Amino acid sequence: MKREPTTPESALGPASTAASADLFPIFQLTPVPLWLEDWSGIRRLVDQWRKDGMTDPAAFLAADPARVRASMEAIRIIEVNAATLRLFEARDTAELVGRLADVFQGAMVESHREEIVQIAGGAAEFSSQAVNHTLSGRRLDIQLKGRILPGYEASWERVLIATEDVTERERARRGLAESEAYAMGLFENSPVSLWVEDFSAIRELLEDVRATGVADFRIFLDVHPEFITRCMSEIRVVAVNRQTLGTFRADRFETLLSRLGDVFRDQMVHPFKEQLVDLWNSRLFQSREVVNYSLDGEEMHFVMQFSVLPGHEADWSLVQIALTDITARKKAEAYLEYLGKHDVLTKLYNRSFYNDELNRIERRKTETFSVLVADLNGLKSLNDQLGHAAGDTLLRRAGEVLAEAVRAPWTAARIGGDEFTVLMPGATLAEATSLMNSITELCEVNNQFYPGADLSLAMGVATLLPGERLEDLMRRADLLMYEVKRRFYETSGADRRGLPL
Repeated sequence: MKREPTTPESALGPASTAASADLFPIFQLTPVPLWLEDWSGIRRLVDQWRKDGMTDPAAFLAADPARVRASMEAIRIIEVNAATLRLFEARDTAELVGRLADVFQGAMVESHREEIVQIAGGAAEFSSQAVNHTLSGRRLDIQLKGRILPGYEASWERVLIATEDVTERERARRGLAESEAYAMGLFENSPVSLWVEDFSAIRELLEDVRATGVADFRIFLDVHPEFITRCMSEIRVVAVNRQTLGTFRADRFETLLSRLGDVFRDQMVHPFKEQLVDLWNSRLFQSREVVNYSLDGEEMHFVMQFSVLPGHEADWSLVQIALTDITARKKAEAYLEYLGKHDVLTKLYNRSFYNDELNRIERRKTETFSVLVADLNGLKSLNDQLGHAAGDTLLRRAGEVLAEAVRAPWTAARIGGDEFTVLMPGATLAEATSLMNSITELCEVNNQFYPGADLSLAMGVATLLPGERLEDLMRRADLLMYEVKRRFYETSGADRRGLPL
């Protein structure tokens, strides 16, 4: 940019000298920073560009940045007012014009392009936002507004430009944008599943129920379980983070949104009922274990942290839910619980469960109760001859047979090395005998599918007599089983140790 010395009268335009003299003090005393510039050089460039075929100023200037720089160099600064000198920390106009390179540090090209696009389109006014710097180097965010003065519409020889310092506003805006970006970064990159949801429809449903005079909401839900399902269907998901998509096996947010019915179902109903009860009682911050489902059908366990976001307590239109995945922990707990009640080798119940179940049955004083006791034939000789791996295989096969034959409420348990029992509450002697025959048949079927040693069980059944203790019942069943086992070894030609008789 260049500057030519001018007098106040010539600077202000074609008005009379007296009028110009009157206007010049107003220009200087205006508290808004003002620049008076000559854009006639830009007008000549625009006319030439049109001759060169410019029809779309924006595309034309974007195609060659040198055109914008040529336009900037064609500007002549005629005068600035005192407010401009103060804003840019200049002693006088000469110093400011002499150091324009410090004021416009390469950040003016884009904003000046917008100005040319506006004025080349026929507008007498234009505006833009730019970054300038004071002579001391301080950043200034500038809101610029320009106008071709009346009488100069053809030549653009006089353009008045007002520059408003919007540094604080822009600093606040950038700070807000940075805060939003930081918050969004925390949301998107959180290692737990985060959901932002709209519960306003659920709140309205609860208020409708309250308006009917319902006092005990929990009883209401017990009587109207469909209300829980209705509320579940009214959950509106606003946003989820990246971890959520990965956790629930969704390729994108829209996919998850379209299949919420697959996520919120079955075992989620009970914890969601408790969540509704808490909301009914104005507990807007909650924590509990919940069950959801991934899109591929996996049951997933979470610790849910639920909170209505500040400012939305009146309508629940924005709530945040954090889900910490505890599925692995739940599986480990279930497995430990399973190990506490089951025999690892046969997958049947173990002796600990058997003792607890026997005590429970005795406390209930079941009127009809039968028991089956079984002992695996030939296990000792098989272990001695082929090793314990072969014996373990035979035990597993016994577990398969008993698991197939026994159905709830009856339970089969391995209570010793080769000893098994079936507890049969409610079973008559005929039913117990029928079960024993079914087990024998299943052993024969099992032998057809496995090579090597045959699976054979010595079994005895007994039914509880009036006034008889369970301990005596078990002893009677044992004696019957041992009699069967004795006959087995007598007919097989081997003793229990696998030695010839």
